[in-house]
Amino acid sequence: MTKHHLPETEIINAAPECQIISSRVLDTPVEKVFDAWTDPKKLARWWGPKGFTNTFNQFDLQPGGKWSFIMHGPDKGHYPNECVFLDIVKNEKLVWNHISEPQFQIVVHFEQQPEKTKVIFWMIFESAEKCNKIKSFAAEKNQENFDRLEEVLRVG
Repeated sequence: MTKHHLPETEIINAAPECQIISSRVLDTPVEKVFDAWTDPKKLARWWGPKGFTNTFNQFDLQPGGKWSFIMHGPDKGHYPNECVFLDIVKNEKLVWNHISEPQFQIVVHFEQQPEKTKVIFWMIFESAEKCNKIKSFAAEKNQENFDRLEEVLRVG
């Protein structure tokens, strides 16, 4: 198990240079969007950039619960991921720590709009140095992730 230094019960209060923020307005009500993030069968279909697939080993959606999965890249690479959920507020917020390297915290806010949902996705790092290691490609890959989410929402 990877030793981690992220706070286990709180959202990191980080400076802007330690954050990567992505967002998208989806033409879907918040209940369906939140379900796509919290139903492991749906989540496994869209999580990750274009071309990736997932094998979920554990998905225990509760504070302190573990999310363990392997992302399978289109280049045949396999990328183990270990996460711990911190906070879940139905149709409003998800927070988890990504405790395998690179370590960071994810905060997802769901904002209901008329027949739409705005999703704001924060990746929060303990330092600007750690953030900068993935900042050059993360925003583009996060948008690919949103594209895949939209497809799952479209087909159900």
